[in-house]
Amino acid sequence: MNPKPHQNAPLDERITGALIGAAVGDALGGPVEGWAPEQILERHGGRVHGIVGPWHGDAWRTARPLAPYHKGDGHVTDATLMTHALVRVYARVRDHLDAYAVADHLVPDLMTEPRWIPELETEALPLQRIFLAEKWLVTRLHYGHADPREAGTGNIVNCGAAMYMAPVGLVNAANPPAAYAEALDIAGAHQSSYGREAAGVLAAAVAAACAPGATPDSVVSACLSLAKDGTRTAIERVCEEASRHTDFESALRPLREAVAPYDTVGPDYRSPSLGARRPSRLHAIEELPVALGMLLVAGGDYRHAVLGAVNYGRDCDSIATMAGAMSGALGSPVPQDWSKTVAEASRLDLWEPATTLTAVTREIFARDVSRRRTHEQAFASLGGPACSD
Repeated sequence: MNPKPHQNAPLDERITGALIGAAVGDALGGPVEGWAPEQILERHGGRVHGIVGPWHGDAWRTARPLAPYHKGDGHVTDATLMTHALVRVYARVRDHLDAYAVADHLVPDLMTEPRWIPELETEALPLQRIFLAEKWLVTRLHYGHADPREAGTGNIVNCGAAMYMAPVGLVNAANPPAAYAEALDIAGAHQSSYGREAAGVLAAAVAAACAPGATPDSVVSACLSLAKDGTRTAIERVCEEASRHTDFESALRPLREAVAPYDTVGPDYRSPSLGARRPSRLHAIEELPVALGMLLVAGGDYRHAVLGAVNYGRDCDSIATMAGAMSGALGSPVPQDWSKTVAEASRLDLWEPATTLTAVTREIFARDVSRRRTHEQAFASLGGPACSD
């Protein structure tokens, strides 16, 4: 079978597709976050097939529990704000990152640089928008002076770190093990347990999606080769179920049933169980396995994968962010009408971070090659086998 045209997409197109794909998925999922598929169906008179307005309509300013956030109408959420912040850190460091880079660069960016916040419709510090699990970074690193490598310990275990790890996978394009290791180091400043594990696996998935000829199956295989404990088992079970479906409508309930034994939040997303978001080797975040499942159901098609993630409900902005990043990295095009609307509504240049990260990725790869050659020469001088070009 000949590869689909998008499977031969060059690096710059994959990075652009992944970052814009993640942002658009985020914006599409935002207005229906926290609701069940049945509630979404009733509220919208059918499935969501594109950008929609706030759940509570014009009452979004006061309607609880979402006020004062304007979720909907093409506004990105904290997932995109954090992703773009991480890209800016790569642009400053211009090399691989670790937990210390989070303390030295990401935290100051969140605390000191006012930016346009789409959901607040004003310029503000990103710190004033991000969720408490992300504010933890500032509390622990800036005020608590914790060791960055261990600062994530004690935070709630959720998808907070995983949702913005796509840039790590792109910097390590076609090298899932390297993406996994780098993301685990970075995420140590933010998360522990299966939240940190999910960050590593999401980065690996995006890196795997960038490989020439990559497919949804090869992405899942790369994830399973690296994932540990409950995260691995949850991905395996969800993807087994996803392989039986070719349409997201039929997959919505089965994928939820497959991931439920590993999800600690429980059936009522807005009223988590007592054991929710606590460290465990047996559990997994819900978002990553479901995003991979939707990628399989969609056969890698961006539109289908993201709409499946959106209509799944629950934490669907994060799920759609992940599904969008992976399908975009595979080379599946993001609908131009969606990306244009999201960029205009959010007052964000969605293309600039991709241009920046592409340049930085090429610089890092050149450094990696130089470092590897230096090591090869040193090892050969020690009597090891010399490597031929």
